[in-house]
Amino acid sequence: MVCEEMTAEPEFPTAWTTIPALVSEQARRNGSTVAIVEGRTRLTYAELHVEASRVTRAAMACGVAAGDRVAIWAPNSARWIVTALGLLGAGATLVPIGTRLRGPEAADILRRTRCRGLFTVRGFLGIDYPSLLTDQGVLPILDFTVLLSDTRTTDSTGAATEIAYSRRTAADRQTADDVLASAGASGSHRDSAGTGAQSSPAGCRSGSAPTGWRAFLAGAERIPLSDARSRTDAVSAEAVSDILFTSGTTGTPKGVLTTHRQTLAVLDRWASAVTLRHGDRCLLVNPFSHTFGYKAGIVACLLRAATMFPVAVFDPRSAADLMTAERITVLAGPPTVFTDLLAVERSYPELRLAGTGGTAIPAELIARMRADLGADQVFTAYGLTESVGVVAVCPPGTDIERTAHTVGKALPGSEIRILGTDGREVPVGTPGRIVVRGPNVMDGYLDDADATAAAVDPRGWLHTGDVGALDSDGYLRVTDRLEDMFIVGGFNVSPAEVEQTLRGFPGIAEVAVVGVPDERLGEVGAAFVVPSGTAPFDADDLLAWCRTRLAGYKIPRTVRILDRLPRTPAGKVHKRRLRCAQ
Repeated sequence: MVCEEMTAEPEFPTAWTTIPALVSEQARRNGSTVAIVEGRTRLTYAELHVEASRVTRAAMACGVAAGDRVAIWAPNSARWIVTALGLLGAGATLVPIGTRLRGPEAADILRRTRCRGLFTVRGFLGIDYPSLLTDQGVLPILDFTVLLSDTRTTDSTGAATEIAYSRRTAADRQTADDVLASAGASGSHRDSAGTGAQSSPAGCRSGSAPTGWRAFLAGAERIPLSDARSRTDAVSAEAVSDILFTSGTTGTPKGVLTTHRQTLAVLDRWASAVTLRHGDRCLLVNPFSHTFGYKAGIVACLLRAATMFPVAVFDPRSAADLMTAERITVLAGPPTVFTDLLAVERSYPELRLAGTGGTAIPAELIARMRADLGADQVFTAYGLTESVGVVAVCPPGTDIERTAHTVGKALPGSEIRILGTDGREVPVGTPGRIVVRGPNVMDGYLDDADATAAAVDPRGWLHTGDVGALDSDGYLRVTDRLEDMFIVGGFNVSPAEVEQTLRGFPGIAEVAVVGVPDERLGEVGAAFVVPSGTAPFDADDLLAWCRTRLAGYKIPRTVRILDRLPRTPAGKVHKRRLRCAQ
């Protein structure tokens, strides 16, 4: 069956084909609207454009040329946003790296992407990130490292202190007026000027120690505004805007290439589908190194001139305080975010929109998000890094049962098919491989033509690793990952189905089921359970309970009790690690 796009139109046409052009236009149209709030720091859209432009000039002073790749390895913050937008304005390709990654993993990404520069931090949750690279060998292409944290630290809860932006020079004060006057420039493709003609400041030379934020910004004074504008105007809509890496649940993480045009077209439609709008105040708790945080967070907010509240580390009570004090209207995150907030036992009357996804959502949780948290509307969504983060959306206003058990319809402008093992479409309600076609199909994998050809067929269909089914109305139900399915004595078992059943047993907070080797049956199920309370958990009671609810071959043969489930840097349950633990 084929699911065509939802019949919804964007709030207004996507008039910008690059992210820098979008920032420029929002500075002109919504310059006085607050763009970012972090602690005592508040930046309007006009100020955001000025700060991003200064990063563009400073990056050019460091020798960053159009097409160069530059990484950010840091927690969510206002400076992360400013830096990313400034680098994109310099024509660079952004390479976000998750803060959960350690030295070998980050060094591998820096080498594979041939990053020219790195922006990172010291002291976040006690970790000195630059030092994690000291024993990783030479990174010959990496010319400079900049610390985002001259004065920025985080306390034990991850709450950010005030960001002290450097004092503007006279040239910068003039820039503010000039930027507003010229913000309507849309990216005509003129040749860039002054690119690479400047020598790099000391802090940007290869082999030098990391330079601080203020020292980095000081280099901006050496680049004429006209050169920076020419560079930004020359950014092509078809240029690769970012390289985000997959979670690596099936092997080595792959770098996914996405263009400016794709990112804006897809996220504009996503913002309309979930009803994000100007005036919204969005708490951004998902990591910016992930599509849910960067694209469905930063880019979507930029498209609607919403206000962003970046959160470095999610702490339920701190988040609850912030939501109340700042009248947060939009919060999106994994189900655990809402479960943790519910435990704080507060209501948020300003919260009009709550979004989640990535796993099955109990209908009871959605009902409580509405009744107890005060969320006026709840949406769910499904996507992959390879799909620019979005495949389907179950929009606000959908009934609770459908919101809980499906991820909605195909994003406007795209389509979904379900294929059987023979590659042909299957009937309504029949599970099979999910394939996607539309603007939300990646540009390809980094330096891996074979993997790209295996993932995207000649007709433009992205073959996901997910199993799902479409109902008669075109709503998609995601049932499993193909590699997670296992066979017990010749019978196929869906871990997601078993997990959904186990969640109904009292006292379970989280559960994961994997297939493990068995001499007689080939494979059998193994369940890993995180109890929800302090009372002793009886695995035998759980198995006895399963016998009245599941076919014998579906019942896990073993149950292990854990304090927490292992997760990938993207926050997914690391099932490969669970299999190895058996």
